Amino acid sequence: MDWFFRGDYAATPVSVPLVILGLLLAFLGGHALAWVYMFTHSGLSYSRSFVGSLVVIPTLTSGVMMVLSNNLVTAFGMMAVFAIVRFRNILRDTLDTSFILAALVIGMGCGTQRYPVAVLVTVLTCAVIIYLWATSFGSRHRYDLIINLHWDRPMSELDELRALLHRHSRRTHCASQRASEAFGGTDLSYRLLLRDPNRAEELMAELRSMEGVSRVTSLLAEDESEV
Repeated sequence: MDWFFRGDYAATPVSVPLVILGLLLAFLGGHALAWVYMFTHSGLSYSRSFVGSLVVIPTLTSGVMMVLSNNLVTAFGMMAVFAIVRFRNILRDTLDTSFILAALVIGMGCGTQRYPVAVLVTVLTCAVIIYLWATSFGSRHRYDLIINLHWDRPMSELDELRALLHRHSRRTHCASQRASEAFGGTDLSYRLLLRDPNRAEELMAELRSMEGVSRVTSLLAEDESEV
């Protein structure tokens, strides 16, 4: 194996143990990212191949940085190779871009033998992503319930309905008010932030029993966040 260890004619000698250490650290860092992605991912855009790429990309990036180390000619040659081989892939989730960028940074850190930086980037990135997932950071919850009903009484008597809604909700917003030509009266739509979400059925029962109210329907309002 003497030819293998001494056959490298680069500008600086290569330490095989350090190369192996860098590649292994990049592999472990990619694994950590992939596990966090699998644990925190939500929605319909899950891809097994993307998870696999999070493991492979840091290792490949680390190898590329080792090949380019202290060799300008090799760097330009590698740029020409990447110009010929084009990688085009549309990421379905914007957060996936952060995973790819983190995988590249980990690979670059391992490939340039900056192992503490690579380890810290891995730990902190995983911690931030888990924090965002655990706290549902960025989502907004302004309403619990959407209620649609038909009001047969004059609009001047609508204060009775508003008082009932205010008694059960902390925030009330009339999203739609439309005159009904087929049945007469007015079709109303309200969005409510309930004082106690467990008493939603009680609110619906009171609305159905109120004089002048008919065709009462309800719909749970979801958090305002993309899936």
